[in-house]
Amino acid sequence: MKEGGEHQNVPLPVGWLVEGYRIRALVARGGFSFVYLVKDREGRSFALKEYFPHELVTRAPKEIEPTVVAGKEKAFLFGLKCFFDEGRTLGQINHPNIIRVYNLFRTFETVFLLMAYEEGMSLHEYIRSKKGRLRETFIRVLMLRLLAALREVHARKLLHLDLKPANVFLRRGGEPVILDFGSARQGIAREIEWVRTMFTPGYAPPEQIEAKRERIGPWTDLYAVGGIALACMTGSSPPRVEERLSGDSVPQRLAALRGHYSEELLAFVAEMLALDPQQRPQSAYQAYKRLSESSFALTRMHTEVVGE
Repeated sequence: MKEGGEHQNVPLPVGWLVEGYRIRALVARGGFSFVYLVKDREGRSFALKEYFPHELVTRAPKEIEPTVVAGKEKAFLFGLKCFFDEGRTLGQINHPNIIRVYNLFRTFETVFLLMAYEEGMSLHEYIRSKKGRLRETFIRVLMLRLLAALREVHARKLLHLDLKPANVFLRRGGEPVILDFGSARQGIAREIEWVRTMFTPGYAPPEQIEAKRERIGPWTDLYAVGGIALACMTGSSPPRVEERLSGDSVPQRLAALRGHYSEELLAFVAEMLALDPQQRPQSAYQAYKRLSESSFALTRMHTEVVGE
């Protein structure tokens, strides 16, 4: 085990073979993983996600196996278990709006998830390209798809806990796919006093910021969905919880959007972004039902007006 110090973490080299899958490129690097584009022997493309918590391990050039930092062994192993369990759970889910996991295996002293390789762009990139003010129909359909996916995830006792536009991928046809679940991240947080990258400011509610695990639940992910909707409307991230607690600007931001979006949608987003978790919908199904009923009513109203 290495002593702590400056980390020189590098991904696995292009051309390296991992359980029959050859690495073609590094496509993403997060705080807890590397993600590679790989191809199998038939030339089919997949995404391969390597469990690699950068604060806990090191890997220098020409090394393959990560080396755990001295004193971080327990956190690394617990995070690895959570990562493995998450992959196994996701592998049982076949939902169009959840990243498909085909296989998982342990090798090179860590764990890898073999996933579908999606083509398109992140919702974050799309929002930036449009500078916000996305169409209401797009936002409603996006939220409905995310809520339907979260219902499936929550039913299996799994929370995401880091939903944000960068973790929602848009296929070329616009269909959203949820990426980067946070089981390993949250598992490590239980083992060590380290919360620096446990959440993304603006999309994390008070109970997550305060690390009150007994208050965290499906409603925590719903807050993030509300934050995503607000980002779609304004083109920028929602205000941090600390800012909201000292002077909440969310009501003013939503009020400024009147005329661009329906009162029903603005009220729904406000409820999803309630600081008190009990004031939010308590389940993805409850939120989905309310939004779908509202969307149906608005569609019918629009049809009747056009019919006149």
